[in-house]
Amino acid sequence: MTAMERLDATSELQSRLSSLSFSSFPGITSKQFDNRPLDRLQNTNLSEGFSQPQNQADMEETKADSGQRSEANEEAPAELALGDGGEENNSAGSCQLSAEMKAQLPPLKPPTTWTSAELKELKTKLRTEKDSMVTVYRGDIMTVHVPTVPEAKKVCWEFATDGYDIGFGIYFDWTPVTNRSIMVHISESSDDEDEEEELEGPVSNGDVEKGSKSHTNSNLAEILPVYRQDSHLSVQGGSHDFPGEGTYLLKFDNSYSLWRNKTLYYRVYYSA
Repeated sequence: MTAMERLDATSELQSRLSSLSFSSFPGITSKQFDNRPLDRLQNTNLSEGFSQPQNQADMEETKADSGQRSEANEEAPAELALGDGGEENNSAGSCQLSAEMKAQLPPLKPPTTWTSAELKELKTKLRTEKDSMVTVYRGDIMTVHVPTVPEAKKVCWEFATDGYDIGFGIYFDWTPVTNRSIMVHISESSDDEDEEEELEGPVSNGDVEKGSKSHTNSNLAEILPVYRQDSHLSVQGGSHDFPGEGTYLLKFDNSYSLWRNKTLYYRVYYSA
């Protein structure tokens, strides 16, 4: 077929297509395409074809933006690492400040202690006084909180027990006094250790036979380590001059006893 024949055939085919109406295609309604002639459809398709490179350019720009964002995210852990270092520096600074505060506290003088053979007389007297005769159950620790008062200059104590000894020690809390009442707190040994851990930070466990635990709280100082006292043989007494404003903690420790409860007779009072 010559080139002229192919051109004539193409022209004839285009003429037939142009003569066809939309009603020749049952799947397409004339209502949908009254305003869309065939050449309009062809132009639309051609414009969509030419817009493809522009869309491709947009995609490349989007990829470039996402690449920049991923690089920014990769830099984020470095910033977080700097933040973690800042927290470590703050923690180290607070520990150093706590050590400086502890170093500034004045040293505490040792207490004055004595013993007395008037065991029966003290027990007879304290039996008639309210809350002066108590039972410290096995495994328990009784702590007497005694705040300093402006009217006095020292705190004094006396105690005795029936039949068996008991552990005894004294601490001083430099925290400013907000309540002038003498308070008693009784706890199991595990509860007392948890309370000390919350109040004082890490502590190392000790033995009543070897003395009390070492404390790290900057506000709490040890005056007399907890030792077992022969309070069933003689009255154990003592006094301590106020070092300043704060609260004394007198501990009666029966945590080492697995079977025996201890009957305790005690009194705490102020002296000028």
